[in-house]
Amino acid sequence: MFHLLSRLWHEEDGQGMVEYALIIALIAIVVIVALGPLGKRIAALFQSTTDNLPEAAETTP
Repeated sequence: MFHLLSRLWHEEDGQGMVEYALIIALIAIVVIVALGPLGKRIAALFQSTTDNLPEAAETTP
């Protein structure tokens, strides 16, 4: 039993995969936090563009 626990404690086969998973999780959190305020600005930009489209069509000769 002690040999099994010792082997599991010192085994490093999955270490690289766990590190990559942590990096991906960190990147995902940063993207989610950044898209919050940025998403609102993009939505406002599209709304402004949509609001100005009929006016632009009326002023075109």
